Amino acid sequence: MPASDGRGAERRGELNRMRSDAYRIGVDVGGTFTDVVGIAADGTETLAKAPSTPADQSEGVIAGLGNLAEALGLTLAELLRRTERIVHGTTVATNALLERRGAKAAMLTTEGHRDVIEMREGLKPERYDLRLPAPEPLVPRSLRLPVRERLRADGGVETPLDAASLDTAIARLREAGAEAVAICFLHSWRDPSHEQAAAEAVARALPGAYVTCSAEVLPQIKEFERFSTTAVNAYVGPAVSRYLARLKGRLEEAGYRGTLFVILSHGGVAPVEEAARLAVGTALSGPAGGVAAAVALARQGLGGDLVTFDMGGTSTDIALVAGGEAALGRGRSVGGERIALESLDIVTLGAGGGSIAHLGPGGTLQVGPRSAGAVPGPACYGQGGTEPTVTDANLVLGYLDPANFLGGRKRLDAAAAERAVAGLAARLGLAPEACAAGIHRLVNARMADGVRVATVRRGVDPRGFALLGFGGAAGLHATAVARELGLRRAVVPLFAAGLSAWGMLQSDLRYEVSQSVIGAGGMPEDAELRALFERLERQGRARMEGWYSGEVTALRGADMRYGEQVFEVAVPLDGIAWDGPDLAGQLRAAFHARHRALFTYDLPGEEVVLVNARVAVVGRLPQPPVAARPAAARAEPVARRRVWLEEGVAEAPVFRFEALAPDQAVQGPALVESATTTVLLRPGDAARMDGRGWLDVALG
Repeated sequence: MPASDGRGAERRGELNRMRSDAYRIGVDVGGTFTDVVGIAADGTETLAKAPSTPADQSEGVIAGLGNLAEALGLTLAELLRRTERIVHGTTVATNALLERRGAKAAMLTTEGHRDVIEMREGLKPERYDLRLPAPEPLVPRSLRLPVRERLRADGGVETPLDAASLDTAIARLREAGAEAVAICFLHSWRDPSHEQAAAEAVARALPGAYVTCSAEVLPQIKEFERFSTTAVNAYVGPAVSRYLARLKGRLEEAGYRGTLFVILSHGGVAPVEEAARLAVGTALSGPAGGVAAAVALARQGLGGDLVTFDMGGTSTDIALVAGGEAALGRGRSVGGERIALESLDIVTLGAGGGSIAHLGPGGTLQVGPRSAGAVPGPACYGQGGTEPTVTDANLVLGYLDPANFLGGRKRLDAAAAERAVAGLAARLGLAPEACAAGIHRLVNARMADGVRVATVRRGVDPRGFALLGFGGAAGLHATAVARELGLRRAVVPLFAAGLSAWGMLQSDLRYEVSQSVIGAGGMPEDAELRALFERLERQGRARMEGWYSGEVTALRGADMRYGEQVFEVAVPLDGIAWDGPDLAGQLRAAFHARHRALFTYDLPGEEVVLVNARVAVVGRLPQPPVAARPAAARAEPVARRRVWLEEGVAEAPVFRFEALAPDQAVQGPALVESATTTVLLRPGDAARMDGRGWLDVALG
């Protein structure tokens, strides 16, 4: 933690060790449920859930922690006193963008450039749709205020920062009641002094306002990407800051004295203060935990080539892990807004257990993207929902036990689910079971298409990959989605419902630094290259020293392109001999190889341009131990249940997930149930319970 915390050195040391009676806790806030996973010092894992509370997510977090304490036989205060690390995934920034409920944000920018975020790049999302309205910018034009100043592309001062112009703009911000201010000056990545001076003036004049500078958020060329990312940071920053401060305060009041971390969009974690400063970095916070879990499971022997399939109550998140590594990218759009920070390459669909089935244009059956969410939830939750959802359909088809939802803590209303589905079925002229089967098949097809976007459209054939299904709803759909894609293997962990929260505890601290380096000749000389990357690494390590005193490594990378190209390619530089001869030549060779791997060709005779230098400084947190599952006798079915399948109605045996012995085989059709997830095995499926805690399904 930062030195200003008062216990910084003590807390930095705590991260390097774990007491024998201590816990580490991961918290994942979903659209319907908040999942909490606690890992003890011996590796024992415990999962708890609580309904999410969209109005104030911290209430659901505290409730989930209380349920975890109860499951462990502790009071909440006792659990928190024994907890050394909490890692949290939040959707506050994502929701603010999707629902357009962010702060009243303003922008100060170089005179003549106030419309950069509205003109975007001159491109439309659907270029041939002549009726498509222009996207509404996060900052209205009336609050994008010009300031007289100008830097040249080489960093020289064309026009000094004009104090009178700045004061006039600040006065208008005060009159408008701006809650957040993004300061975006032209070429500030070369020299941030004008932005810094403006930020100091704004902070003096508007105490309490959230102030952010583009040179700190994204010190790179390309005005639209830099301005847009900074505008998003201003728009979501106040909500994220208030939420994290509220959560931290509630945890401390309840007795927590450990470290609170937030997982960021790139899959690394950072202290809560850093997440509040760079709030835009939390835009994909929640889904990042699932990808981190997949990488950790790959290290534990699951296999290095995985398609992650995270199906919760509101959405499904899909990502690719190839060779044990997750794909990273830049230029993601969330809620239609460009965010140019590095983030995990995740495809998100509005398809989850709470997705509502309805009639679309022409009377066709459609599922989602609208969701019943946590409130009122599916009709079977008995909280006032009346529209049929995917969960209601699964209950009608016999896939869920209404008496064993959440381990029996909540009973599902089967009659309400049947009424909701029957109402839609009558409009379609179908029997309720046929309508429910159509809902189930349609949502599977949508999610299979999402996997194709994450794989085939990126040049990857998914048939050599295993589908890793997690999230509370994934087990009922994973085998069908895998079949539709031609995959041969699907895997569902015992802790599927809480795997994203578990994955957050497998992540390392990460801080990223970058700098644009456009100059004459395309590639700097060797000495300049070494100095550039060493300077960035020093900056990153200096920041990491305030967070952590353990093992720290640095990962170097670059964005490069051919001289005539207009886009860059991200190139890892792990294999570069930095002290060796012809450093510039090594970087060129790395770019050629990367371009060839991505696009099947390279152009050795073309000029190679280094655009951005990047360094990710990683603090290697001690990983929780893995507790082996104890040997047990072969489990027998605890019941049989009538289920509707494409092959017809079947009486399927029901197994308790946690009771399955290591290496025990289960043949489909069958249901494998735990308190928080259910796996549907279809005819021909052959599942085996792995000794490390996952159900490995060979698809029939």
